[in-house]
Amino acid sequence: MANIKKSTSLGDWFDQRLAVKKFWNVMAAEYWIPKNISFLWAMGVILLALFVILFVSGLMLVMYYKPDAKLAFDSVNYTIMQEVEYGWLWRHMHGIAASITFLIIYIHTFTGIYYRSYKNGREMIWVSGILLFIIFSAEAFSGYMLPWGQMSYWAAQVITQLFGGVPIIGDALVEWIRGDYAVSDPTLTRFYMLHVCLLPIVIIAVIAFHFYSLRFPHVNNLDGEEIDFDLEGEKYLSGKVKESKVIPFWPGFLAKDFFYVSIFMIFFFYLVGFNYNFAMDPINFEPANSLKTPTHIYPEWYFLWQYEILRGFFFDIGPLKASDIGLIAFSFAGVSLGLLPWLDRSDVVAPAHKNRGFFIWFWVLLVDMILLSIFGKLPADGSIMGINNTYIGFVLSILYIGLIVVFLPLITILERKGR
Repeated sequence: MANIKKSTSLGDWFDQRLAVKKFWNVMAAEYWIPKNISFLWAMGVILLALFVILFVSGLMLVMYYKPDAKLAFDSVNYTIMQEVEYGWLWRHMHGIAASITFLIIYIHTFTGIYYRSYKNGREMIWVSGILLFIIFSAEAFSGYMLPWGQMSYWAAQVITQLFGGVPIIGDALVEWIRGDYAVSDPTLTRFYMLHVCLLPIVIIAVIAFHFYSLRFPHVNNLDGEEIDFDLEGEKYLSGKVKESKVIPFWPGFLAKDFFYVSIFMIFFFYLVGFNYNFAMDPINFEPANSLKTPTHIYPEWYFLWQYEILRGFFFDIGPLKASDIGLIAFSFAGVSLGLLPWLDRSDVVAPAHKNRGFFIWFWVLLVDMILLSIFGKLPADGSIMGINNTYIGFVLSILYIGLIVVFLPLITILERKGR
């Protein structure tokens, strides 16, 4: 039994029972962050701020939303947007935050790739981050269905049909996900449950694990320098603040993060108030109609590069149909970045500009994903400079897979042998 003494304050009362000071020191006051970092290291806290906005604005919207195929569209476009006081503000905040979350996730991810912060003990940080990206994708897709507009309906039709490519159980799996033979009211109810209940719980759990996994190997820095955090932390605590290479998470690091979050919020609320249309597809302001297929079906911008890989394969190979090949490539693209710690065959942790081969690989990968996103928004049967979009999408898809599976291991093996 714990040795409980008379408390000297309210804080002491909690500390004797919950070890609050020890927990605070481990997680914040004596959790050391390198001084040698930039504003790019603030993306994690900005993402956390966006998640809070999504959660709070989502709670406000849930109070008026109707998860019924006959009522959903009107509850969003009339009740929330026109009848509820400031309902438009909460919807704009929710929609903009969802879209911007993916922009920050991509910046956060490519910062990690550029500085190669995914290996030498940081594998679980990286994998949990990629897992968060995948779960956020599922959360965003399930939320995209809820307004029950034309693009919501047909995007659900296309995406749920993808599961039909799973061998043996494909058709049964599609019916189970939809809750019916076609996308209909049971599908909407299921995705509503996923969006407001199950996936948020999973996201909170994975965010907690992501922060926990950061605690031990610590974050990387601009030069990839290996720092003895215990030694540098002792220097800081002994008063050698300038000499030490680290600062505590609280208040030093978070104070800078709060500054970056404040700057970001100016940009965010500018979008919410004056430029919100980019997060709302105009086709989705038309009610869902199963008898009227939109001319061109496409997902939100943050899924476009994967969507282009999905439809980039237009020919059969032996028993494999084009749709099956596209589904395999799409599935690989979804998890491919999570494999980087093991596909990078060098033990060097350094920014990309210190290795010309890796530097070129990084920028080709980034440009390729941007081009995949651009062509993912264009009709597959269109053409540019006389070249069919389908062929361009195929080349870009092959390039992406080659960059991950072939070129990254090759470049990093050469780096390892050249040391």
